[in-house]
Amino acid sequence: MFWSISVASVFLCSVICAGVLIPQILLIAFRKSLFDEIDERKIHRSAVPRLGGMAFAPVVLFSTVLLLGVTMALGYNTYLTAIMHEIKPVAFLICAVIMLYLVGLADDLVGVQYRAKFVVQILCAVMFVLAGIYMCDLCGVFFCGKLYTWFGVLFTILLVVFVINAINLIDGVDGLASGLSGVALFFYGTIFYLLGEYVYSLIAFATLGAVVQFFYYNVFGKAEKQQKIFMGDTGALTIGIMLCFLALKLCAHDVSDVHNANPLVMAFAPLIIPCFDVVRVFMGRIRKHKNPFMPDKTHIHHKLMAIGMSPIRTMITIVLSSVAFTALNIILSPYLNVNLLLLTDVAVWVGLNMWLSKKIASASSK
Repeated sequence: MFWSISVASVFLCSVICAGVLIPQILLIAFRKSLFDEIDERKIHRSAVPRLGGMAFAPVVLFSTVLLLGVTMALGYNTYLTAIMHEIKPVAFLICAVIMLYLVGLADDLVGVQYRAKFVVQILCAVMFVLAGIYMCDLCGVFFCGKLYTWFGVLFTILLVVFVINAINLIDGVDGLASGLSGVALFFYGTIFYLLGEYVYSLIAFATLGAVVQFFYYNVFGKAEKQQKIFMGDTGALTIGIMLCFLALKLCAHDVSDVHNANPLVMAFAPLIIPCFDVVRVFMGRIRKHKNPFMPDKTHIHHKLMAIGMSPIRTMITIVLSSVAFTALNIILSPYLNVNLLLLTDVAVWVGLNMWLSKKIASASSK
């Protein structure tokens, strides 16, 4: 009962705090004319601030620490005991979040070169390794099991950088990055709760609370009423590092108490769509001899809008697809070989994109 109340409390506190903070960010952004630049890739044509992600880290930190203080004031040390057992990974997580939060804020305000962002992302991944959170077992993926420590460390660093940028690059339609992240955070929070890893469940639901409130302003806010806001790099990088941390932590956990699924599948199934999309986009740019880091309009949301979908329908379609991918992968994992399951995911993703490309080509030829 204690942990159920704690999870609900930290979620509600995060929602309320973000609901107070985001309107203040909007007020400052409009007074100082801090707007997202409009170009040919953007679908918005009004002045919209891109500083919504400023709320994420402060709200999550405030909500979790406030809960700690309140429970101690009421004479309960359960939360304090639990967090002390996880103090090393939590401490490194906080350091990593602060670093990426500041880099994202600098990028949203004055711009930061992508090479500098990569360096900071690598440093954050190194912090995870120092916390003892890194890939040490591929759980049968590519027919590999236990990894040499040096290889697991290098693989983890590459994986963290990859996932962070996948979340950042999928942020192209109102509610898309926050919707996909919300699905993943709800999943991680629920699984960690069922596993008895309550500290990580609290972190996931505290982050979800901030994301839910941002989603409201991002999707339903009206630009003409100065109520609409984007998350910017500050939000995307912050959410990206949170999701990396939770996925890696879950991957190293024995999940058999909850579901007899492959741990790697359970950990990364909620991230399939942004990860698959960035791989396809990068491969397409390289095939066309373009810089893979230069933006274009070839992401999955661009393709769906190119066949006539509205931005809101595009967002809903992709988020529901993520829910379906996550559920089916976890349900089928105990019955299918993990490599066959991965091959099926790739085949479905490739087939979908080929169908969209044909629809776009057909529409443009008319």
